Amino acid sequence: MKIALASDHAGYELKKSILNYLSERRVQCEDFGCGPDEKVDYVDYAEKSIEQICIGEYERAILVCGTGIGMAIVANKYKGIRATPCTDEYSAEMSRKHNDSNCLTLGARILPQDEALGIVKVWLETEFEGGRHQGRLDKILRIEKKNYKS
Repeated sequence: MKIALASDHAGYELKKSILNYLSERRVQCEDFGCGPDEKVDYVDYAEKSIEQICIGEYERAILVCGTGIGMAIVANKYKGIRATPCTDEYSAEMSRKHNDSNCLTLGARILPQDEALGIVKVWLETEFEGGRHQGRLDKILRIEKKNYKS
């Protein structure tokens, strides 16, 4: 599994901890920014990472901002992305089991580091259950294919 990792300035320190965690576990990952002491827009870094999934270079992404909400909003604009902001291990588990989440978003201002790493662990280790949940994902894909005009 290859993970695209990114953050804005609010998430930089937590992103570094996640990068270390993934590296220690030999999970292939790449940091798409931001760097230290930069003031940036989360939109730009979500875009850089999610595009890597869309072109098939990476299977999943982990994005970190202040709350995880902004990153999730941006990521979910892309077809095929199921970004889930998680604040506990149970929501991380269910996001994988039932929704086949391929993008985890975390809030550095609302999660202590140890809790965030626990969420990452559960999210990485939990498999999609398929079955009745696949039918729901198929419905989501149908919605994505609709072309609404403004």
